[in-house]
Amino acid sequence: MDNNDWLKQLLLVGVGTTSMVAEKLREVSDEWVKDGKINSDQATAFVDDLMNQIKSEQDNFESNMERQLRNMLQDLGVPRQSEMDELRGRIDRLERQVRDLENKLWR
Repeated sequence: MDNNDWLKQLLLVGVGTTSMVAEKLREVSDEWVKDGKINSDQATAFVDDLMNQIKSEQDNFESNMERQLRNMLQDLGVPRQSEMDELRGRIDRLERQVRDLENKLWR
């Protein structure tokens, strides 16, 4: 499993957890409405506010995880995709030059 798959799996777990939390918040707020502790508008506002906070924290968590993963890979010496692409291009140019030189020698 490459690092992108691992990160995607981790993010999907976060999304699933967020969905479960949202469902539980709605259940609790529905109970409060049924018990007369709050009205339905307050329940909706309560759930919306908490979900916005969770979403904001999840976004921060995702960016922090991505940054930490990038740093960890860099510390381990794993090249970035752009570096690999640059090296592939250099290898392609060198292979062309070698072929051109070989062709000149055999003429």
